[in-house]
Amino acid sequence: MDQQNHNMPQAIDDAGSVPNPIAIATPYHATYQHLYDQKQQQQLRIIWANQYREIEQNKNFKNHSLPLARIKKIMKADEDVQMIAAEAPVVFARACEMFILELTHRAWTHAEKNRRQTLQKNDIAAAISRTGIFDFLVDIVLTTEGGGEE
Repeated sequence: MDQQNHNMPQAIDDAGSVPNPIAIATPYHATYQHLYDQKQQQQLRIIWANQYREIEQNKNFKNHSLPLARIKKIMKADEDVQMIAAEAPVVFARACEMFILELTHRAWTHAEKNRRQTLQKNDIAAAISRTGIFDFLVDIVLTTEGGGEE
């Protein structure tokens, strides 16, 4: 036990040999990983709380990061869509922004775990494969990764 009465793995066993360092580090790594995952979940909760607050306070829905004309064009690409209400592209634009924010945050978490500061395609693929709400994208990601296209 250490000074705080925590069970510590012995650096040298009774026979005088040094145990595998991975066996020593594993309990600490698991604890660190658990704390890191909790921190990421807390950050996601904060992001979503901020998004809800922003939506409730926003009275001007005219400003968007995504072009409404392009969203409307994509919506009209569906043969079944006859007419589109004026507020529909606005709602879709906001939903797309929130989707991109969530996916980016989860991909960034993967990049940080790999000690990188640049998002890569594999970070996005990892975020998709590790998150249940993105299951509908798994086949698309696997198809593009297998095709060798960049």
